[in-house]
Amino acid sequence: MSTNGQPQPQPQPQPQPQPQRSGQRPEQPEQPVQSGRPGPSGEPAPTRRDERADGQWFPPEWPERIRALAAGDLDPVTPRRAATVLLLRDADAGPEVHMLRRRTTMAFAGGAYAYPGGGVDPRDEQPVRWAGPSLETWAERLGLDDPAQAQAVVCAAVRETYEEAGVLLAGETEDGVVGDTTGEGWERDREALVARELSFADFLDRRGLVLRSDLLGAWARWITPEFERRRYDTWFFVAVLPAGQRTRNASTEADRTVWLRPADGAEGYDRGELTMMPPTISTLRNLVPYGTAAQALAAAGRQDLAPVLARARLDGDELVLSWPGHEEFTKVIPRGDAR
Repeated sequence: MSTNGQPQPQPQPQPQPQPQRSGQRPEQPEQPVQSGRPGPSGEPAPTRRDERADGQWFPPEWPERIRALAAGDLDPVTPRRAATVLLLRDADAGPEVHMLRRRTTMAFAGGAYAYPGGGVDPRDEQPVRWAGPSLETWAERLGLDDPAQAQAVVCAAVRETYEEAGVLLAGETEDGVVGDTTGEGWERDREALVARELSFADFLDRRGLVLRSDLLGAWARWITPEFERRRYDTWFFVAVLPAGQRTRNASTEADRTVWLRPADGAEGYDRGELTMMPPTISTLRNLVPYGTAAQALAAAGRQDLAPVLARARLDGDELVLSWPGHEEFTKVIPRGDAR
């Protein structure tokens, strides 16, 4: 599916689709991703762009925009707050993470693998029935001064996971979780959320549900570079798939969803078979050491949430693009190379 020439995993035989309820969006079968040989054991040295064999992707217009920013001809836009969720489940070979593949027809990162997520809706700050750490605790953890903004980020994480994967981290009580989110009524509500016809607070009130913020763990924070047209200040969360619920491809931006072991996904990226942007592969690699989904969630409180922001500098005729603390993503781009 990649627009930058990256090969993609071969489709595997698919299970027979389950009968759909009337009014429910047809479910796209989830595709398995095969594992292969381990990738490089060490961090690669900075390389020129045409020497890379992995699945890193960045917009082809970046070199031109970076030079414009350096020359003072480009004013950075303010990043929009966003949230994305690494949804985990346990399998025989270890924990797996749910990922979606962006459609090849998309101009931005077509064919790249990502997690469910999206921008904060201003209405995500509306008061909601809440369970878990206080808003003040979440604000401190997320590095925000305003508890209402912290609520909005957490709400966006839960809302987007439901909109794009059909998984809802909410329950009728402070220690319960809904067990089934299928059916015509649920689908109508999900579509209304996607269309912004219904706020998440009103959705929860309508169904008498409590948002379970304690089911989320903040994992990382990445900010889109200053030279990008559309910028996001994105918090990454981890969560465990609730018992009784199952994922499906409910996103209009994805043509496939997969459950895969983090190590297999990282190896696929290293071989150039899976295309990902730096925040995706970085957070995926950080999941590799954990033996269960619960262990990963428990480790969330120890993760560094210092924002990661790309830097760019001119070195003679070459442009050097880097992400501090993530040297594997460093690129050296010759002048005039805007591929």
